[in-house]
Amino acid sequence: MIRFAVTAALACLLGSIALAQDSTPKVQVFGGFSFLHEDTGKLIGLTLDTALRAPSDTFGVRSDFTGWTAEGQYNANRWVGIAADFGGHRGAPITASSASGVSGLPEESEYYILAGPVVSYRNKTRLIPYVHALFGWERTSLSANTISGSGLASPLPVAATSYDDFTMALGGGLDFKIIHHVALRVPQVDYFHTTLNLTKFYDDALGPQQLFQGLATRQRNARISGGIVLQF
Repeated sequence: MIRFAVTAALACLLGSIALAQDSTPKVQVFGGFSFLHEDTGKLIGLTLDTALRAPSDTFGVRSDFTGWTAEGQYNANRWVGIAADFGGHRGAPITASSASGVSGLPEESEYYILAGPVVSYRNKTRLIPYVHALFGWERTSLSANTISGSGLASPLPVAATSYDDFTMALGGGLDFKIIHHVALRVPQVDYFHTTLNLTKFYDDALGPQQLFQGLATRQRNARISGGIVLQF
């Protein structure tokens, strides 16, 4: 009788362990919004005013961009997984004062793909914190356009320009389980590092050469993301 009770207890224990292990989703899919606070790399309005021969306080530089992000994650076990991260941001990096009458400012778009390990802490609560280290590639592009305005000596053509660079995201976040298979990511915060050469990028777009010397060759950005996680 005692042997039967011990055997039954062990079977229940092993079953509960297996159930706990099975409750870890093998695949997660995340999608939502992304906010990027971008390092302008020493580019300031005065630099643009001088390079583009505009009156003082005509141009400015934007550092905040909104966009989207998506991620697929495979979990090898309840602790360790690997993720592929995709996303993009869009906006005009060069701004102009409302009194300047400047129009035709180019638009910047950036898209990236990253991958790397994820470590999660899964327990019996609805909260699942995690950290990750993602590495990959980014393409930043500036659209062709013509900047014009009453304060400019002449219209300034902007050449379509693209630049590929190495990118990494180091950070983590918190998933809050709402119902079975669905969680809310609230939020994910990353140190988002790129190796975009701003001197070359803006010289190629706004030439002639040597207009933008001494700008950064890497950016220390911050990315904040949030959205819905589906677990399978």
